[in-house]
Amino acid sequence: MIGRLHGVLREKSPPQVVIEVNGIGYEVDVPMSTFYNLPALSESVTLFTHLSIREDGHFLYGFITLGERSTFRTLIRISGVGPKMALAILSGLSVQDLAQVVVHDEAGRLEKIPGVGKKTAARLLLELKGKLDLPMKTGMGSRHPDTTSDALHALTALGYGEKEAVLAMRDLPHGLSVVDAIRQALKNLSRL
Repeated sequence: MIGRLHGVLREKSPPQVVIEVNGIGYEVDVPMSTFYNLPALSESVTLFTHLSIREDGHFLYGFITLGERSTFRTLIRISGVGPKMALAILSGLSVQDLAQVVVHDEAGRLEKIPGVGKKTAARLLLELKGKLDLPMKTGMGSRHPDTTSDALHALTALGYGEKEAVLAMRDLPHGLSVVDAIRQALKNLSRL
């Protein structure tokens, strides 16, 4: 499985981008929330990815944060929600907004997303209850996003689950370097 791409952004054509990694151009579908946060063409970019293999091809989906990828994976596990609808949901609502919609049972906000009707909105609210594990809800959003993202990636590369890594980083102080954030998170993990 391809879990992350780091390379040069070569093309931007919503909802698809092309990232060149060692001379190979990967076509990646992204939600608009990720698309708006991409750097300019010919600049370096890192996306967390999800590879979907079907009879009609291999499809790569990319996300600027682990929280977006995790939410995408949760969404596509719901009956009747495929990757295209999951991208539409993440394009229409941020991960934090989606969590609020679920907590407050706001089906009307989901119905405003193209392709989501009353039945699908009701199913989403029911299926997502208690399933959204969001790094943004843990207070990590105030640190530099690259520090948070790099530290989370390092912890998951060490074999910790995303949930554990997010919990370990929840109460870290502001302004830590990536190395210090990882070191403190590992100390927190030893106490869990």
